[in-house]
Amino acid sequence: MEGDIANMGQFIGAGLAAIGSGAAAIGVGHVAGNFLAGALRNPSAAAGQTATLFIGIAFAEALGIFAFLVALLLMFAV
Repeated sequence: MEGDIANMGQFIGAGLAAIGSGAAAIGVGHVAGNFLAGALRNPSAAAGQTATLFIGIAFAEALGIFAFLVALLLMFAV
């Protein structure tokens, strides 16, 4: 019985940590959407902001990957 409760806690924690992956997808959508809105307002400045776009996407994805790794560690740690 005690092992079942520990396993349940692991899976609940992993599920909560996996929410970060969904939040990362929302963050990437915001970064790309704001870039697109800015590029449509001022097309001549869009080329200079492309590097900033990719850096923002990389940071948002890195947080999603960290959340995924935490979820895996919680699920499979003994």
